[in-house]
Amino acid sequence: MKILVVDDENIVLESCRKVLEADGHEVLLAASADQALEMIRDEPPALLLVDIKMPDHDGVYLIREVRKERPDIPIVLMTGYTTKETVAEAAQVGAATLLAKPFTPDELAETVRRVTKKTIVPLFSPQDG
Repeated sequence: MKILVVDDENIVLESCRKVLEADGHEVLLAASADQALEMIRDEPPALLLVDIKMPDHDGVYLIREVRKERPDIPIVLMTGYTTKETVAEAAQVGAATLLAKPFTPDELAETVRRVTKKTIVPLFSPQDG
């Protein structure tokens, strides 16, 4: 499966690539929302992993733009700021789920598996309170 990871931190991009490629996925990387939008128009992925906090345009902006053209692509929102407001905003713009940073390789792989199998993934995990 082709997965596009969007994050302004190179370490996150490379970590996600390593985990997801080991799980058998084709991984594309984008360092900004604008770069991601270009890539999606050229070569739509089967899944998006998007950081919420990025310079210029944030993850919510990206999700809104993607939804205009590709409402079918599942999107996982990655964030180090898991608040009730973030959860509500993610649900409002159509994210499949949130993945709280920092996450383990197993958490990433399991989230991708559950979202792609359309298994319900809670937007608010028990550890978030």
